[in-house]
Amino acid sequence: MSYPISPSAGTQAFTPPSPAYTGEFIPEIWSGKIIEKFYDATVLAAIANTDYEGEITSYGDKVNIRVKPDISIRDYNAYDALTSDAPSSTGVELLIDRGKYWSTVLDDVMEVQSDLDHLSMWADDASESMKIDIDTDVLAGISADVAATNQGSTAGVQTGTSLDLGAAAAPVTLTATNAISKIIDCGQILDENNIPETGRWVVIPAWLAAMIKTSELKDASLTGDGVSMLRNGRLGMIDRFTLYSSNLLPYNVTDTAHSIFFGHSHGLTFASQLTKVETLRAESTFGTLLRGLQVFGFKVVDGTSLGILYASR
Repeated sequence: MSYPISPSAGTQAFTPPSPAYTGEFIPEIWSGKIIEKFYDATVLAAIANTDYEGEITSYGDKVNIRVKPDISIRDYNAYDALTSDAPSSTGVELLIDRGKYWSTVLDDVMEVQSDLDHLSMWADDASESMKIDIDTDVLAGISADVAATNQGSTAGVQTGTSLDLGAAAAPVTLTATNAISKIIDCGQILDENNIPETGRWVVIPAWLAAMIKTSELKDASLTGDGVSMLRNGRLGMIDRFTLYSSNLLPYNVTDTAHSIFFGHSHGLTFASQLTKVETLRAESTFGTLLRGLQVFGFKVVDGTSLGILYASR
């Protein structure tokens, strides 16, 4: 038996489509595949220490970090009366005084009719975006506590030293010829402050990373690495510095100056007291709320362990 046809099928009137049918039928579907999203690289985990995070998580929102006092060393002569110090320890406060959050809602109807796990996808995206936002805040916030002798046009603590690391309004112009020598100058700055050689890092913008990759340092034997610098991931090492590339460095648009930070992980500490992701029913609609919160703090605990090179291309 064939499918029944209306008796009036041959004479039934209809309203022509507007706009007129072109003869092409374009069906609409939603693909189950999502376009990949790429994120800025984050470097905070590599350049900061988290030595005090456990104490904050357990006890409170502030840690008083004690610093070893300076003890005076004096010459001794027989029968001299001794001069004694009464050492006092200064303190540095690490506050958990910053927070960031995200909040999304998925309508029940959309959840039932969709073939995607929206909540899981949103949580993954929020996690990456949270790290980028925190990295940006930290990199923008450490400049004020960097030692004055580790920046500027007359950087260096040794007598007679005058290394030009530029300024935000008067950056050093880097080229393929002088870029490496400037990184070596940054190493000298740390040497003069007796900063350990192991654990040093420098964060550079993409244009400087490209400049280095096309220099003679593409030969891995000059970088101390086991493989060539022309690879994905961490750039390698130059003069005891591990190089990281980041698009999150502070940028002075007027003078096209990037703040290139260098130092040792001893100098910068980071702690997160609360990282929470939760789901709950929305109050104002039929849907599910998914939200996340991270409460954190950072502190330059030793400004002599950090430096800034202001540079433009």
